[in-house]
Amino acid sequence: MQRSRITALAALTLLLGLVGATPARADVALPHVDPFYRYTGSTPLAQVPPGTVLKTRPVTLAIQTTATPLPATQLLYRTADEVGRPTVTVTTVITPPGSTVAPKIIAYLSFYDSLSDKCDPSYTLQGGDPGPNNTQLSDAEQAFVQAYAATGSVVTVPDFEGEQLHWTAGHESGYGTLDAVRATESFLKAPASTMVGLTGYSGGSIAADWAAELAPRYAPGLNIVGVAAGGVPVHFAHNLRYIDGSAVWSGIIPAVLHTLASSYGLKLDHYLSAYGKELVAKDSSGCIGDFSGTHPGLKVAQLLKPQYRDILAQPEFVAVINKLIMGTAPGHPKGPFFMGVGNNGSSIGDDIMVTKDVEALAHEYCGQGVTVQYVEYANASHTPAALEFEPAAVRFLVQRFAGLPFAGNCSRIGAGNSLAPLTAPAPPRQQPSTTTSDHPTTAGPGGQLASTGGRALPAYLALLVLTVAAAIRRPASRA
Repeated sequence: MQRSRITALAALTLLLGLVGATPARADVALPHVDPFYRYTGSTPLAQVPPGTVLKTRPVTLAIQTTATPLPATQLLYRTADEVGRPTVTVTTVITPPGSTVAPKIIAYLSFYDSLSDKCDPSYTLQGGDPGPNNTQLSDAEQAFVQAYAATGSVVTVPDFEGEQLHWTAGHESGYGTLDAVRATESFLKAPASTMVGLTGYSGGSIAADWAAELAPRYAPGLNIVGVAAGGVPVHFAHNLRYIDGSAVWSGIIPAVLHTLASSYGLKLDHYLSAYGKELVAKDSSGCIGDFSGTHPGLKVAQLLKPQYRDILAQPEFVAVINKLIMGTAPGHPKGPFFMGVGNNGSSIGDDIMVTKDVEALAHEYCGQGVTVQYVEYANASHTPAALEFEPAAVRFLVQRFAGLPFAGNCSRIGAGNSLAPLTAPAPPRQQPSTTTSDHPTTAGPGGQLASTGGRALPAYLALLVLTVAAAIRRPASRA
């Protein structure tokens, strides 16, 4: 009990130091100009096993944003992109000081949601500057990472979007996560029996969920004992319909079109109107805080040529969306799972995630024999739901590492929405127009809404300080 209180106090101290700080950014090289991020070995990367550590270096985290810097090690490791091509990326590993017990590893999966390496966790955790629109997010993630580290676990934080920043690419995110854990175990010389927990919210939940789904075939040797996924985008077609024309979240549509096309090698310009090309070019090199809220009321049809305005009827996009429906990987996750999502009272979702989709995924996993606890946060939009999810996720993983029983609540989880794949007609015969423009008469204001839910975070961080500390202090005697 005394040790758990000390751990909680340490977490509280770290978080208070961060929340109260006025960040002064460190002089850190961006990944695209930092040679550490490049593979320079003589062996062809395709011949290197996934999860192999290629380089290591010591770093210091949050050196100028908190009074208690954390020493860490960064690993360059081999992984794969969305379509299975060999690639490399980096994970940041924080180890408990002076620990002599067998390690327990938490893969913290960032919601960095980025098409720019200025928001890579490996960069921002060192104090690198993500730009003013993204500072609150990177500071919040420093707090989250330090909270997980305060449990006494090893924390590994991968840049799971990979070198090409394939945000929303589920398989690549899953591969990058699983290979980060393998690389971390290799670096620590940890046995295959090492207990592993995965946790991610929003964009991070893409990595957590797909890693869990892919693990039985891609990384069966990992001992994954728990997966926490919150604010989950289960079926992108449903999410797109939900945010189309919305005040805040419609701003991410150009970036999502760009990244999905990039991940799968689609020729996006073939489909885009002149206005669509303008917005996609504008948003193709930013992070979530740079485009969330920037195009209020934007409709996806405005971005497309007339013959393609129903994007969910275009065969190429239908094929991509269907590949990314969660719950569809062969086999099933080992689990157990903790899943949480907000419901803003609209009966649809939390402003971006569709509540009944997350419930449906939980129901699907239950049917596959996975033990699941599903929680819906009433009257909570995306950011407030994160503040409820994170301390519960900490507690869930601490309990799994302690070997406490976990019954879940499968018997009370409803069927939710249908997660059936889309169908599309045969490709159209007509040639695309090259002259159509659909520029609206007014452009949206610039985005100042940098957060996981398009709302500012500072007021919530103070609450997180208390709730996370309480979660660590009370590991709980029941699941």
